[in-house]
Amino acid sequence: MKPKSTIVNLPVYQPGKPIEEVKKEFGLNDVVKLASNENPYGSSPRVKDAILAELDNISIYPDGSSASLTAAVGKDLGVNSNQIIFGCGSDEIIALITRAFFVPGDETIMADQTFSVYKSNADIEGAISIEVPLKDGTHDLDAMLAATTDRTKIIWICNPNNPTGTIVSEQALISFLDAVPSNIMVVLDEAYCEYVTDPTYPNSLNILSKYANLVILRTFSKIYGLASLRIGYGVGHPEVIKLINQVREPFNTSRIGQAAAKVALEDQEYVNYCREHNTRGISYLQGEFDRLGLAYFPAHGNFIMVNVDRAGLEVFQELIQLGVIVRAGHQRYPEYIRVSVGTQAQNVVFIKALEQVLRAESAHV
Repeated sequence: MKPKSTIVNLPVYQPGKPIEEVKKEFGLNDVVKLASNENPYGSSPRVKDAILAELDNISIYPDGSSASLTAAVGKDLGVNSNQIIFGCGSDEIIALITRAFFVPGDETIMADQTFSVYKSNADIEGAISIEVPLKDGTHDLDAMLAATTDRTKIIWICNPNNPTGTIVSEQALISFLDAVPSNIMVVLDEAYCEYVTDPTYPNSLNILSKYANLVILRTFSKIYGLASLRIGYGVGHPEVIKLINQVREPFNTSRIGQAAAKVALEDQEYVNYCREHNTRGISYLQGEFDRLGLAYFPAHGNFIMVNVDRAGLEVFQELIQLGVIVRAGHQRYPEYIRVSVGTQAQNVVFIKALEQVLRAESAHV
């Protein structure tokens, strides 16, 4: 059988290594996973009851339009229901956007070190990815604008950017949107927006009505702690959302996921709790990196990208043998690792392990 030529050399997405696998491979009893930017505090305590209540309906198909959840999110965000589309994580919304809009030969613009799913989905549809280098770890919006041509269909902005954790300010974003031709879609991926405390961060929902070519992506996987239930969504102009919806598979989100997301959304007190503890975790880790003399990018999500001054993959491998899982192998930043912000106890374990690895390296020099 002959596959699509566009997928023959497509790399398979590599998620963070599972805790169970690391325990078995290295004979460890205790493993700390700080690799996938999961919420270390889990989901709202109310979520479990919502899930249990849905078990009585497990044989019944979910609401294909996610009507109840859509109404709840629309009310929370101040947008109409016809401006929202739900997916199996925001990853699926990315895939649906590329399915709906790309034809072979289209061009799409993204940063050269950002969420890899933009490029992989563009590749599948035969679009040409123009990767613009980050500037000090941040999207270079001027360079991205300069890269547009009459073949450009979509520009992707991950804000905060994964993996660097940097943000584009509201002023910079508005100036960029004002300059982008209206026939080019701008996808603003805000998977980590609820963690951001910087006052310059854009209130994208306030400017959404001004730009019909803007689509915002958000998720319940991060601060809401529902990563395993796969609930993400897109917000945009009704006509754009309608087009994306036309290529969506039926029943793409589960009854349990919808019910859990609705309850999680209602518990903003818990969201605030997670944000506050994440901010404290960032401060602790940055202070420890300063003590160790390690450079890092400003962190605005629930992760930090730090320069370990040697091959990041080597540090990753040595950390994992000590029971700490992080991420490494970033093509443009080979000497960096990305570490998720954990609980204080997890953060302390990580720092002790990192210091042990770095000291061992120094002893060999």
